[in-house]
Amino acid sequence: MKKWMQVVPKKFAHMRGNAKTVISNRSGEGFVDTAVKILMAVVIGALVLGGLYLLFEGTILPTLTQRIKEMFNYKG
Repeated sequence: MKKWMQVVPKKFAHMRGNAKTVISNRSGEGFVDTAVKILMAVVIGALVLGGLYLLFEGTILPTLTQRIKEMFNYKG
């Protein structure tokens, strides 16, 4: 019990020092910075997906369906 009574105040002092350090830390990201980064990622992702959709819809899929029809339309 004596050992416990000696250790607890030291641990609380250490925790208080850590809390002061975290609270006084002025570096880091704000909410606005994070929101802008997320918004940029969503917009860029939407543009990439839109471009891929147009590419597949206009270029790749018609030729693919044509090739599949030709492959199964074998008149030997």
